[in-house]
Amino acid sequence: MTLALKDKVLFISGASRGIGLAIALRAAKDGAKISIAAKTATPHPKLPGTIYTAAEEIERAGGKALPLVCDIRDEESVKSAIQKTIEKFNGIDIVVNNASAISLTDTENTTLKKYNLMHEINARGTWLVTKYALPYLIESGKQDRNPHILNISPPLSMKEQWFSDHVAYSIAKFNMSLCILGWAGEFREHGIAANALWPVTSIDTAALSILDKHTSSKSRTPQIMADAAHLILTKNSTGFSGNFVIDEIILREHGQTEFDQYLVTPGNRDLVLDLFVDDEVFNKLKPLWKEDRRKKNPKL
Repeated sequence: MTLALKDKVLFISGASRGIGLAIALRAAKDGAKISIAAKTATPHPKLPGTIYTAAEEIERAGGKALPLVCDIRDEESVKSAIQKTIEKFNGIDIVVNNASAISLTDTENTTLKKYNLMHEINARGTWLVTKYALPYLIESGKQDRNPHILNISPPLSMKEQWFSDHVAYSIAKFNMSLCILGWAGEFREHGIAANALWPVTSIDTAALSILDKHTSSKSRTPQIMADAAHLILTKNSTGFSGNFVIDEIILREHGQTEFDQYLVTPGNRDLVLDLFVDDEVFNKLKPLWKEDRRKKNPKL
């Protein structure tokens, strides 16, 4: 079996826990080299995981890890993290912009501090990391190492329903997707792919399990995003770019039919659907979900 990401160098923001760590661990199974760029150097009182515990997990999974204290809001911090990655691994092949801040508040109840935080991390931080990784991604393309940029951000859907309840968060998150739209064209000549990945259901993370245990119990694990990301990052970068991918759809397109393995609560398929996913996606999946249930219980 070909280990598609073996010796590839990944720079992942927000990789100390959750989706970012799951993507890192999946790449580690192939033998990838991974820079864990996050702020969590010391244990959080409520949330498990630091860049150092993430590095230990990555090494155990078969990868090589470089834990980096990095605040992607700060230009010098980003430049330093990129430089340390080059010194350690001698290049960058893949950038995963996973770090994100969220506040599902309306305009009146969103403070300027929270507005700035979301835009500095989601939009500006994503752009800043990619800007300073770009020369090395270009070099990766010259060496035919299949360079990729992957943003964890939603499909671009300019519908009122996705903005009206939380304008500040929505425009910050959609800015990540607008970057993909632009970068797919801007970097095409260098053979660098730029794609976005988003879950169809809510994803259980440590933060979600603390904030909303009910939603957490009706979610999928981050592993589904990791498996979907692996499919994207192993595609030919010159032929797959500018796509806004939904996790379950790409997995089904590649032959996967079993999704119970991702359930947080075994047997509970009454899942909470995620934000920013249009009805067209649900209409495509609903008959497949119905068929899955019928196969597991022919009496339905």
